[in-house]
Amino acid sequence: MPSPVNPTERIALQIGGVAHDDWLDIEVDADLLTPAAGWAFTVGLSQARLPPEVRVGALAELRADDALIMTGQVDELRHEVARGQHTLSVYGRDAAAVLVDCSAPLFSARDMSLQEVVTQIVRPLGVTRIQLQATSPLAAKKVSIDPGDTAWGALCKAAEASWLWPWVSADGTLVVGGPDYSTPPVESLILRRDGQGNNLLRLAVSDTISSRYSEVTVLAQGHGSAQADGRHDRHSQVKDTSVPLYRPLVVVVGDTDSDEEVHFRARKLMADARLNGLLITAVVRGLRTAAGLLWAPGQRVRIKSEPHGLDGIFYLMHRRFSGGRGQPLQTLLTLREDGVWLPDALPNSKRLSKVKGAKALWQSWEQIDG
Repeated sequence: MPSPVNPTERIALQIGGVAHDDWLDIEVDADLLTPAAGWAFTVGLSQARLPPEVRVGALAELRADDALIMTGQVDELRHEVARGQHTLSVYGRDAAAVLVDCSAPLFSARDMSLQEVVTQIVRPLGVTRIQLQATSPLAAKKVSIDPGDTAWGALCKAAEASWLWPWVSADGTLVVGGPDYSTPPVESLILRRDGQGNNLLRLAVSDTISSRYSEVTVLAQGHGSAQADGRHDRHSQVKDTSVPLYRPLVVVVGDTDSDEEVHFRARKLMADARLNGLLITAVVRGLRTAAGLLWAPGQRVRIKSEPHGLDGIFYLMHRRFSGGRGQPLQTLLTLREDGVWLPDALPNSKRLSKVKGAKALWQSWEQIDG
């Protein structure tokens, strides 16, 4: 069923208790793999002065009617006056901006839980709302923040040790975890040759082998301690039998704390390679699904396209809202293979897509642990 579009819906930027929604141009991005989701608005000014509440560093909320899209801050103002033209462009990012821009607090510690590590990195920078979304994150045997490390870089390093990833939700909560592949699809996007029931404006599918590998091998070593001798022979190999050619990748990493960490790295390299193999971009009308839910990264979407031969569930990694005065609001969706990104974060939630002609990820991978 085609998604209903509300022709009166607008995206409002609320700063200092005042909402602005009459924009010449609008662009609002959100991407699970890109830190600090951003937005850009351009407005024509009729008065000679800027509204006093619109200033760099001001806290801001983006809303579509009563639905919250993003919480963040104003990063930049660009004020331009030309013959017959007076415009203001407002740029901002979500609550992860301070973590991307600023250095992490320096500390070293051992045997800390992931929650403790994350809290110690982000709380000094004012991020206090933290949610851990994972089944069994590993405890950090050793944590060391070096001078020059950004808070986001330190956060990613801590998260990746448990094969997790950080992102910020619409209300500004820092989430460290992974996707829930047991959630039902939020929408069915349809593209039929006869046009019946179509709700896609555009659909592009790219399938590449250039980033795929038939096997990934990680070689590593471990330092010695008072309790145990050093290790120089740690290794793990993961194979993807869905790759039709012999395409090996060998990666040498430095000091590791355990065999489990090496296994994680090998599986993550293979997962990232597979994730980059399939790219689907779709453009739809409006900002919402047929059920009235705002499009957002982390959703699962069913796509049925006769021209592309697709009928399966895919994972939404990136979303962009765009529009403006005289332009209809529309959404660009970037989707990847379902069940591939961080599949071990919530292992009980696996429900892989049934794409015609494709083998399920967990059936096509074989891990050989050294």
